[in-house]
Amino acid sequence: MRTEVGVARILSLEEAIAELVHDGDTVALEGFTHLIPVAAGHEIIRQGRRGLTLCRMTPDIVYDQMIGAGCASKLVFSWGGNPGVGSLHRFRDAIQNSWPVPLEIEEHSHAGMANRYVAGASGLPFAVLRGYTGTDLPDHTANIKTIECPFTGEALTAVPALNPDVGIVHAQQADRSGNVQLWGITGVQKEAVLASRRSLVTVEEIVDELRPRPGAVVLPKWAITAVAEVPGGAHPSYAQGYSERDNAFYREWDPIARDRETFENWLGTDVLRAERSTR
Repeated sequence: MRTEVGVARILSLEEAIAELVHDGDTVALEGFTHLIPVAAGHEIIRQGRRGLTLCRMTPDIVYDQMIGAGCASKLVFSWGGNPGVGSLHRFRDAIQNSWPVPLEIEEHSHAGMANRYVAGASGLPFAVLRGYTGTDLPDHTANIKTIECPFTGEALTAVPALNPDVGIVHAQQADRSGNVQLWGITGVQKEAVLASRRSLVTVEEIVDELRPRPGAVVLPKWAITAVAEVPGGAHPSYAQGYSERDNAFYREWDPIARDRETFENWLGTDVLRAERSTR
């Protein structure tokens, strides 16, 4: 939930991360299957952020990379893996061996996470859903509570609103005033942005005017803190209309992430010494 309402500013990715993401923040990088804000995650790594609580409905390799780089102290999530390939080995190493730092986890269902964002975007203290029945997640997650419906007496589940300090998503386009449009498969990008105190949207391109598209999600400039033009900023995920999913990279990530030394070499070459966005 934005604490300040204004107009989105257009910044470089480096400037936006430096201003918006601080050590100890709760940060959500959302995107489902495509439009995953990978470039923003890499910039967080380059700027050496520490002690972050990372939130994501489906953490995949970008969170594996951020965890392996030592950015995170906690992960709030509903599923984690390298989609189509297997485990997240840097995530597993942090849980099992506290490398490079210990990692606390808070696990939810997909519905639970989505409803937490919706409650946060709506200014509500918690969300109510029919969920978690028959699972042992309530026994292991303090933020899942059983409540009784005051009207029917039905047993329901409550989860607290999720209001990240920073919500980061990737989209196809923004106009020069900071209005954003994304289309294709969408997850909870809209809800994450609206629930967050500050927000950053990286986009494939900035255009003079947004052309209406059927089913598109439009995030108005007053709901966004900053926009950064980052072509290819979702790679290796895809951006519909701009790029295809790099399936080979997901397969190649598995052996890279399995070994600490191999991962550190990759991190140094492909992220820490990689060229920053200058836009």
